Order: sequence, then structure tokens, then C-alpha cells
Amino acid sequence: MGSLAQFAYEELREQLITLELPPGQPLHEAELGKSLGVGRTTIREAFRRLECDYLIVSHPRRGTFATNVDLAELSEVTEVRILLEPLAARRAAKSASPQLREEIRQRADFLDKLDPSTDERTLMRHDMAVHRLIYQAAGNSRLEEMLVRYDNLATRIWCYLLDKLPSVASHIKENAALLRAIADGDEARASSLAEDNITEFETVVRKVL
Repeated sequence: MGSLAQFAYEELREQLITLELPPGQPLHEAELGKSLGVGRTTIREAFRRLECDYLIVSHPRRGTFATNVDLAELSEVTEVRILLEPLAARRAAKSASPQLREEIRQRADFLDKLDPSTDERTLMRHDMAVHRLIYQAAGNSRLEEMLVRYDNLATRIWCYLLDKLPSVASHIKENAALLRAIADGDEARASSLAEDNITEFETVVRKVL
């Protein structure tokens, strides 16, 4: 896939995950192409990938829309993530390259210094960056692809409820310990902290449902 199509896909994916493109909103190729500075063919390519990610849906003769956030999916999303996130963390702790371990340590240092008053959606982008770094370090492209999709869905749920949830800053800063366990090669601790992360996410969300 060309760089423009990849750019359009990643930009639209982030806007859909953080709900800058709200659930149910019609998505028009021409308008989105103009906002991103790309052509309609490029937007169509991005749409095909976003539909596979369950972030958009196309209806014949009606158009393309951002998918709704279905809170009933929380249990199913958690069921998958609680199995696969610890696996990814354990694999990352075992197999990450020296270069990635250094990047992981730098990300942990960044989280330690993160200003808790940072805009909530910016904080969520930092959280996504943490998870994607772990998935990359796990060194299994199939596992990475699946986890990115489920993390996207979980993040959309979180963003949908941001106004009801307590500040997410402390939850995100806690990821520093997970990152350091991975960088240090501590497979058991990395796996345990990843599982705790998923359990805490569901507990916090269910309190406001």
C-alpha cells in the first residue's frame, strides 16, 4: 500500500478511535480527502481497511458511517484481550531487540513525567502508543494485528465514556512499570502487569455503566 493510503488510513483510524469522527457520523470520501489532502481513491483504500477494523460500516445506497460504540461488546473485547495482552507482554520481554528495549525504557521515562492535566484524548493517544510498542516488540505480526484491532475497540469505549470516568492519567502512568518489566526481560512480571491492566480497565468502565 502506498504511503498516502497508509497516511490516510492511520489518520482516519485515530480520529475514529478517539471519536473525533463521532459514532454514526456519515463519512464522505470527498470531504475527508480534502481535509487530509488526498484523493478519493486513497480514501476508498483506507475505508476498506477501516471496515476490516470494525471502525466503519458501509450500507448499499446509504453510504459509509462510523460504527456505533456498543458497550455490550465490553465483555467480549475483555475476554480476548485478557488472554492475548499478557502473551504479547511476555513475548516482548523475551524477544524484544536491544533497540526496542531502549525505546521501551524511553517511553516508560516519558510516562513518569507525563503531566496529569494533559487533555484526556491526548492521554489516550499516549496509551495507544504504549500498547502498539508492546505489540511490535512481541515479534508476532498476527498477534500484533489482532491486538491492535481489539485495543482500538477498547479505546473507543474508553473515549466514549471519558466524561463519566475519573482521570485516566494515573492508569496510563501505571504502564511505566509494565514497560520496564518488558525492557528488563521479566516475562512473569510483564505478563502479570498486562493482565492487571486489562482487569482494571474493565472494572473502571463497569463502574460508570
